[in-house]
Amino acid sequence: MSFSPLKVAVVCMSNMNRSMEAHSILRKKGFSVRSFGAGSRVRLPGTARNLPVVYDFSTTYEQMRKDLARKDRERYTSNGILHILGRNERIKPRPERFQECRDRFDVIFTCEESVYDRVIEELWAQEQETCQPVHVINVDMDDNAEDATLGSLIICELCERLQQAEDMEGSLAELFLAAERKTGRSFLLLLKKRANYG
Repeated sequence: MSFSPLKVAVVCMSNMNRSMEAHSILRKKGFSVRSFGAGSRVRLPGTARNLPVVYDFSTTYEQMRKDLARKDRERYTSNGILHILGRNERIKPRPERFQECRDRFDVIFTCEESVYDRVIEELWAQEQETCQPVHVINVDMDDNAEDATLGSLIICELCERLQQAEDMEGSLAELFLAAERKTGRSFLLLLKKRANYG
């Protein structure tokens, strides 16, 4: 039996760590995937916890990497930011904001509850051109390398199971109960039926 490709989006706040780790893993598994940030600007760790380095979403990953290497190569190498930016450059040129995308997805994964809330708010605000439903699923993960990888592997496993399901909507409850038992994590899930304004 052949399945139509699942169109997946992954959204974190800055399209830097968590969404890009999931993007990388899902792309390697052959999924049609895009990643986004839901914040107003890209924020990276700075010299102090309350002093982030801030970039516009139009700034490329390469520009960020070169800027941070020039500012303090040792700091940004030791905290892993230069490595993350290098990985991101190999995937796509720059971060993207979810609020500026009008593409249709079957499933949208978010990486924290505040991002989930922003995605839901944006979906309700957009005028939809299709009656196609979209599933929005939150997989909470801390914004660090280890949790980004673990959370991304959970997202990948969920995508694989959704891809194989003959009836995605009918399989969701069972799929998420099994995932919650296996991972010890709980998930927020919304099925948004898109209205037809045509």
